[in-house]
Amino acid sequence: MAQREHSVVGPSRPDGRLWGKARGLSRRYPVMCHLLDAAAACQVLWDVVLGEQLRVRIGRALGLPGDEARAVVSFWAGLHDLGKISPPFQAQVGEAFELLCGDPLYGFAPGAVGQRGFRHEVASHWALAGLLAEAGYPEGRRMPDGRQLLRGAVGHQVAQLLGGHHGVFGGVLPERELLRASEYQPGLGGEGWAAQRRSHFVELRRVTGAGAVPVAGLPAELAVVVWGLVVLSDWLVSRSEVVESLMPPVGWGGSAAEVDEHWRRACGVVAGAVAAAGVGRARFAVGGFEEMFGFGPNPLQRDLVEELPGLVERGGPGLVLVTAPTGDGKTEAALFAASELGRAAGSRGLYVALPTMATADAMFPRVRRFAESALEGERALTLLHSMAWLRPAGAVSVVGGADLSSGALTAAEAEAWLAGRHRGLLAPLGVGTVDQVLTGVLPVRHGAMRLFGLAEKVVVVDEAHAYGPWMHQLMVRLLEWLGALGAPVVLLSATLTGRSATSLVEAYRRGAGFGDEAVVEPRYPGWLYVSAATGEVSAARHVVGGRERTLEVVARPVTWDVADGAAADRAEVVRAGGRREALREELRLVVQEGGTALVSCTTVAEAQQTFRDLVVAFPELAGSEGGLRLLHSRFPARVRQRVTEECEAAYGKPAVGAAMSVRGASVLVATQVVEQSLDLDFDVVISDLAPLAQLLQRAGRCRRHARGAEGRPRWAAREDRPRLVVLDPLAGQGVEGRPPASWGRVYDAGLLKRTSLLIAREGAGVAVPGDVQRLVDEAYAPEFVDGLEESVARELARLDGEREAGESAEAFLADLATVCSPADVAGDLSKLSRPEKGITEELLVTRLGADSGRVLCLYAHGDDEVTLDAAGSVPVPKGGLSREDLAEVVSYVVPVPGRWLVPEEGERAPEGWERQAVLRGVVLLRMERLAGGEWGCRHGGGLITASEVGLERG
Repeated sequence: MAQREHSVVGPSRPDGRLWGKARGLSRRYPVMCHLLDAAAACQVLWDVVLGEQLRVRIGRALGLPGDEARAVVSFWAGLHDLGKISPPFQAQVGEAFELLCGDPLYGFAPGAVGQRGFRHEVASHWALAGLLAEAGYPEGRRMPDGRQLLRGAVGHQVAQLLGGHHGVFGGVLPERELLRASEYQPGLGGEGWAAQRRSHFVELRRVTGAGAVPVAGLPAELAVVVWGLVVLSDWLVSRSEVVESLMPPVGWGGSAAEVDEHWRRACGVVAGAVAAAGVGRARFAVGGFEEMFGFGPNPLQRDLVEELPGLVERGGPGLVLVTAPTGDGKTEAALFAASELGRAAGSRGLYVALPTMATADAMFPRVRRFAESALEGERALTLLHSMAWLRPAGAVSVVGGADLSSGALTAAEAEAWLAGRHRGLLAPLGVGTVDQVLTGVLPVRHGAMRLFGLAEKVVVVDEAHAYGPWMHQLMVRLLEWLGALGAPVVLLSATLTGRSATSLVEAYRRGAGFGDEAVVEPRYPGWLYVSAATGEVSAARHVVGGRERTLEVVARPVTWDVADGAAADRAEVVRAGGRREALREELRLVVQEGGTALVSCTTVAEAQQTFRDLVVAFPELAGSEGGLRLLHSRFPARVRQRVTEECEAAYGKPAVGAAMSVRGASVLVATQVVEQSLDLDFDVVISDLAPLAQLLQRAGRCRRHARGAEGRPRWAAREDRPRLVVLDPLAGQGVEGRPPASWGRVYDAGLLKRTSLLIAREGAGVAVPGDVQRLVDEAYAPEFVDGLEESVARELARLDGEREAGESAEAFLADLATVCSPADVAGDLSKLSRPEKGITEELLVTRLGADSGRVLCLYAHGDDEVTLDAAGSVPVPKGGLSREDLAEVVSYVVPVPGRWLVPEEGERAPEGWERQAVLRGVVLLRMERLAGGEWGCRHGGGLITASEVGLERG
């Protein structure tokens, strides 16, 4: 049972002269008023945003019934800024501080005002640890050094939680220092300051009705939820319009009557502020598959429709893993599964995580349509990735018919507020990159806010197979947290190994409290279900698909004659047996008889040179509109977006009812950017050698949609026999074969050799989907070397050892870089924002080794004129940048490898740009016209050029 109230003796009233808000306001706002506002907001959020299941879990953990838990948590929310009652904070407004300094009650030690690093949230942590102990909150036991809490330390946990409201949690405070806090932290001030903090504490507790004392602390996952409520409450009531609407009269003194009146007003105002923010709850409405999507289910979707509801009814919400080929309707399958899981869990919304920004952009309208047909309640939908704000239509959409009481005006307010930093995941619905959710398990400022945003959502992760050891380990940690939070998950994959599937399922079960090993044997195509309540893993269901096909795999041994982009290598030399010759031969039919082809290259430089080579080889193709396209990451953002949209229009799924016609000859040269989620369809796919899983992904872009014989050229009329041509530099090379040096470490050499041997062994026909799971697992199987020539087997075993050692090292480092699992927090919340020793800022990333540099080319036209474009039509904006100016500038930024850049060699940014966070780290290059007509800049010991193929470095 809960303990009853302990008394805390303090002065008769809070001092109204102590301010809590001042910047941008008509006059200073008393700190007591801000504490009341935050507490009131928390009560509203508890009622209308937090779900019943989480409210019950929090109350049970604290040992308090529902109403008392609500009151206590709102009391904590109000206490977050108690540390503003301290000399360093109050001194920030000189006029107000002078009034206090004239009062003998507010004494402080020399140096207190200038104490470095003693911010108000730190003061909250120190002050509340003592005040909560006085109030009877259990302090539990500590290790001998006093810096490690053991179970039962409720008072310090709450103090640490509230001290972290700016996104970074302070460490555990030593007990011996807490006993003499003002000596160790002079910034706390003397007895008068302590008395005022105590007075504010007492009044806030009285008003909120938080007399009960928790008997136990919160497990880490629930501490994150309560912390998120506190932070969100603070954010909502710190908006200047809210503060001004609650501004007390001049001379407000903090009497009990004045406090009660302000509390009454605050409770009314913050209810509207919460509604206007768009952070409410969507509801998964009961509905059939056809009602959700407007068409009937395919075999995979039908099996989910028929079987999943019964499993969820018996086992409750949990995790669903769907493994199926590309183009088999996994998105609709996932959204249907999300609706079943979300309804059972009482979820407040949905987040769909995609591998790239382009795939997130493409998914956004699909999720919006799903929300319109299958969801009710508040349906603010956010697009979340680093460039989302550049979208002309905006990155936030309030779906029509949402229960937002003030109509269009409230919807506009919600869109504006949710677009702010750290807020996107607070919306009920979201679509974005997987990086947005993986950042939640990195020890970065406000990283835990992402976990709070996911706490009551169904999380859908597309392309779960597409991540290397680093991202896979981050995903494992994220699934542990989602399992602990009880958030349902849907994982989608086209080529997931059994080992990877097992690690993901076990991570979710581990978070949910099940430590035993799980038996996971995915079927392809098929799906399985994991109960978060019992830990039971259902037998994977195998689904007989409606699109059985035989993938025709043509392996062409080639010598590598791809130039690296240097001018000396652009000669029109076509050697017998080389990649250039093979590519010309494979594309000749496309050029002569029509149709479409994808040429998938390993590196950006090779894609650029392949494009140049095809311009020379097929001038008629290059001369026709849309005949030859190039897509990779090293274009300005605006160019890449334009080309992506052109590709979706040219190679995407035909519109319903559209007449089918043979498409004119068209070739897309691209890197891995087209490998995932983009719904593109080609008559033939030609790919450089890659690991088997990636090759199968690319093959999924071949004859993907049913166009019929009239919709394809004669040579590609058989849609049941898609054609994948693999340009293989390792074929027939035996033990001496090595991947091209230009590929660097893009792919593991051992996996490439295994894939080359596997293709040769299997022959030309691969049954899709029947052979896929077997081949993906065999590509990694230790027994793969059995039966190989001894020298080849020995070399492959050596390469396997190197890969496994590298993967283990990367996974180990990723494990150090992430926050610990919920079970390992052990009462010290600082583990959620404090990196392990030796983990630098460069390692706090979601993608290890990705292009880490960004450049902005400034094109010089004469001595003084500089433009953002080579044509000279877009001048460089100067001075303060408007939102439109900033969007224009960022749309010209290009990602490049960090090794290209020496920041100090870049051009100096125009005055006023330094205030724009999105431009920090961007290196400006002054591009001059070169003798050959291209634009270039000497930088970092090399020449960076810009042309129609994007940025290159020679």
